[in-house]
Amino acid sequence: MLQLAIVQHVRNTCVDAAAEGARHAAQVGRTPADGVERTVDLLRSSLAERYAQDVTARRVDAAGLALVEVTVRVPLPVVGLLGPGGVMELDGHAPVEWP
Repeated sequence: MLQLAIVQHVRNTCVDAAAEGARHAAQVGRTPADGVERTVDLLRSSLAERYAQDVTARRVDAAGLALVEVTVRVPLPVVGLLGPGGVMELDGHAPVEWP
């Protein structure tokens, strides 16, 4: 049960950081790199350095709507040697603001 709670906490924190990074990058005058920087800062301050190692951002088109997509790839947190290993890939999206 503890393992599941830790994984859920890390997942929720990463999704929130990715969404905030996407919102930041979607503002007028910002770039996807700004979103990566914001997401990395949030992950470092709320979790740990190892969760901020693989963050990417890009502009995408979804049915004619311009979006910023921030993707975070993080290791599954395991307690001791218990639990599955692997990587979670989580995304956050935000519509691009127009000037």
